[in-house]
Amino acid sequence: MEITCPDWTHETAALAEGFTCVVGVDEVGRGPLAGPVTAAAVRLFPGRIPEGLNDSKKLTAPRREMLAAEIHTVAEVSIAHASVEEIDRLNILQASHLAMGRALAGLPSRPDFALIDGHMVPKGLGHRCRAIVKGDALCLSIAAASIVAKVARDRIMVDLEQQHPGYGWRTNAGYGTKDHLQALLNLGPTPHHRRLFKPVHNILYQEASISP
Repeated sequence: MEITCPDWTHETAALAEGFTCVVGVDEVGRGPLAGPVTAAAVRLFPGRIPEGLNDSKKLTAPRREMLAAEIHTVAEVSIAHASVEEIDRLNILQASHLAMGRALAGLPSRPDFALIDGHMVPKGLGHRCRAIVKGDALCLSIAAASIVAKVARDRIMVDLEQQHPGYGWRTNAGYGTKDHLQALLNLGPTPHHRRLFKPVHNILYQEASISP
């Protein structure tokens, strides 16, 4: 099997077109049953690109932490979120796009070209974008965004676990693992659970149906 690593090809193409502030954007947290969806936008600079950037899912947690710290030191970084309430109100796709837009808006330099992980470009960003399927494994800027977004969201879930112990968020990051689903049945949903996601919705519906 051919092993692919992210490179600078997409950034080079955008810079060759005359764009000057090229950034990568990625989000994490579409699938979990609890917690926000988190997006990051990262502007890397040639000659200051950390070694070992890759899709955050291919890296160990300690390696992600080390790379995230380095990215924050050498790059322009913005991290943003969409809340559980916004996820339930808008749906997870639109909430993800909202978080991406917020991350782009939070950069210290206004980007004129964004490389976005996935097959869809969020609407209304106000500048040129290019969607790249599996971009976190192909594009260095998107890989960097995937790392800092993942680290930021994992830290949020660790903090939330301290407030709501028993769901295993420190290790499952809010995903619907067997232990998490069992805790949902035993303890019920918290304010940080996504009400419209089926396992949570089903438990809430059951609770409502048996209430006097």
